[in-house]
Amino acid sequence: MSVELRPYDRERDAAGLYAAKVAFERGLGANTGGDGKAAAYEGKLTDAYRERWLGWVDRCVADDPRCVTVAVDGGADEGGAVVGYVFVLPERLAMVWDAAVLNELYVAPDHRGTGVADDLIGAALDIAADQDLPLDRLVLDVDPANERARAFYDRHGFESWGEMVARPLDDA
Repeated sequence: MSVELRPYDRERDAAGLYAAKVAFERGLGANTGGDGKAAAYEGKLTDAYRERWLGWVDRCVADDPRCVTVAVDGGADEGGAVVGYVFVLPERLAMVWDAAVLNELYVAPDHRGTGVADDLIGAALDIAADQDLPLDRLVLDVDPANERARAFYDRHGFESWGEMVARPLDDA
């Protein structure tokens, strides 16, 4: 079987994209933090979150149909499953970081090490290169504890550029 990359299509891909999103979130919670982080990531995965997230994806795709690229195992002709995706925020949101923003990249464990992630990052870089940006950069937030992701981004020429800090809102 081959893996095909193509723009996300709500009718064909919503269930598979959201299943991959759930796996992405659970992986972040389980692999990059303690029990509290895992519980927080798991706790947000409600039906309401699903609808809200897919609605946001729809709005982003309406701005730029290429901003979400899916990797489909077996290709569309074989009714393949979504095995990965990359989500680059549309150009209208570039002012968030003054750069193109790689929101998420995920590949299912069975497809890691096969080149799918390399193809997805290539798609992300192509989309970013087409955006009119204040700074010619593609930025992302990667957890320092996620050594596999750090090594992947290092291999693709990403370098540290500042540091993100955060604070809970319930302490306000």
